[in-house]
Amino acid sequence: MRFPVAVGDRQFVVDTQDCYDLSIPLQFDAPQPRAFGAGRATGSVLTAGSFTGDVRRGGSCNCSTYSLTPHCNGTHTECVGHLTTDRVHVRDIAREVLVPAQLLSVTVQDSQQTEERSFPAPQPGDTLITRVALERAAQPHDLRGCRALVIRTLPNGPDKQFRDYAVAPAAYFSSEAMRWIVARGIDHLVVDLPSVDRAADEGLLTAHRLFWGMPPQATQALHATRAHATITELAYIDAAILDGVYLLNLQVAPFNSDAAPSRPLLLKLITP
Repeated sequence: MRFPVAVGDRQFVVDTQDCYDLSIPLQFDAPQPRAFGAGRATGSVLTAGSFTGDVRRGGSCNCSTYSLTPHCNGTHTECVGHLTTDRVHVRDIAREVLVPAQLLSVTVQDSQQTEERSFPAPQPGDTLITRVALERAAQPHDLRGCRALVIRTLPNGPDKQFRDYAVAPAAYFSSEAMRWIVARGIDHLVVDLPSVDRAADEGLLTAHRLFWGMPPQATQALHATRAHATITELAYIDAAILDGVYLLNLQVAPFNSDAAPSRPLLLKLITP
């Protein structure tokens, strides 16, 4: 199906069958991405009495039990409930079906070679997504009308699909970069990182708080000025997908939780 769509004052046609899947398939019996030292996501065959949930072992059907930590195992979307004592569920926040989105490829910067900062201060060897890098990546594009931003960090090795980030620490956002994103009215941020903050950040979660408009140490959703916004982490954006404007279809598992496995889809926009 094709239908016309306007992004700001620009007119496009979208083909609903022409899209890119940015989620990392979570393979329970193969290499998978992990973060924060969490264990692997696991699956086990259900057995109950004489029933075995594996056709290969003589069962009548396949039925398995799966265990995972959404924040650490694979592509997931989170909401302001990540920071609050009140239970805010991501399924209640991520309700928009189609959102105009801009995809940008951004080169990470050695933290010792930029004046941009985060809190706590970056350590030697850290790499940052900076405001300067975002501005450079965005310069050829028109972000007007886009309320979602998809960021592909460079270099963009295919090993991101099964990288253990406890062994290979990831880049994260400078405070200036996150303020730049918020100032442009971005409500849905999709990144190929395990977190927008440094993994060991003394519990400050500065970039998360800037994105959701949460003051330092605040723990209630009513203190957030952007409680409607979402962050999707551990996506994978293949190098074949070109920077540009798309429609984002953010599909989130219906968990009553602050984060849930998700499947962000980018639908191509065609100039008529």
